[in-house]
Amino acid sequence: MYKKLCAKDVACLSGFFGRRKNLTCDSVIFDSFLWQDYFDLAYHIWDGRALLLRMRDKDGYFSTVPICDEETLPEAFAELEREYAEVGAPFRVCWVDEEALEILKLPPEKYSVTEIPDQADYLYDAEKLRTLAGKKYHKKKNHLNAFLKEYEGRWEYRRLHRWSRCEIWSFLTRWEEDKENIEEHMEAEMTGLHHYLFNMDVFDAVMAGIYIDGRLEAFTIGSYNKHDRMSVVHVEKANKDIRGLYVLISQQFQIHEFPDALLVNREDDVGIPALRAAKLSWQPVAMARKYDITHAVRQENGAL
Repeated sequence: MYKKLCAKDVACLSGFFGRRKNLTCDSVIFDSFLWQDYFDLAYHIWDGRALLLRMRDKDGYFSTVPICDEETLPEAFAELEREYAEVGAPFRVCWVDEEALEILKLPPEKYSVTEIPDQADYLYDAEKLRTLAGKKYHKKKNHLNAFLKEYEGRWEYRRLHRWSRCEIWSFLTRWEEDKENIEEHMEAEMTGLHHYLFNMDVFDAVMAGIYIDGRLEAFTIGSYNKHDRMSVVHVEKANKDIRGLYVLISQQFQIHEFPDALLVNREDDVGIPALRAAKLSWQPVAMARKYDITHAVRQENGAL
């Protein structure tokens, strides 16, 4: 029933995304493809109306909330329960957005709903990231101005395409070598990026980079959630030794690729303090919180 996600499936499966409000990065298909090997992802289309994703982590198998429209969600959720009951596996649904919880209205006597703070996505005012206006962005603007002064006439913003993959991979190799410690999730991300670079034509995602003196020094990938007018920044990497470069790639990406976006989702911080500090420095306006759903545990006497 379930099968591994392949690049040729992306065009068909993308149509299930964006059918209801969802402000998490999981509202677009890119991350499912990027992390599929890390989470051993498999999918199934139920009744032609919902996309069901099954994954695995250190605690075993789990599902994501069904990807479908609002009206179908309760039925698709019930189908997930039926599947778990059929194989006798513990019921676990992860990365559930707040909007899905409001639709499902799960009774607390049957379900345990737990917020996972480290998985919350950071949301930003898109126009502020494009303009960097206001006192809160004073430091960012100073870094940007320092870059523009030092590299005047030497830098260029470019949309990247499949024929750019060799120089992108060369840049990513340099970026990785510059890291003192490569954590497990970074290795998994690099593997996912390698797969993406050889299958990028099947995605609606956008890639762009900053060139300095003709050399790629910053690289980013993003998608657009049309339903919520929200851009999602999946990947953003730059030469950390060049002051203001991260600010520039972030700003230019929103200006050129997502001029109509109202929100920007820059994903979660994976529980890493340094990453959390960096995301907070961009002044989020909200968090897209995520939850785990399991069946409530009953005591031997039948009480919760």
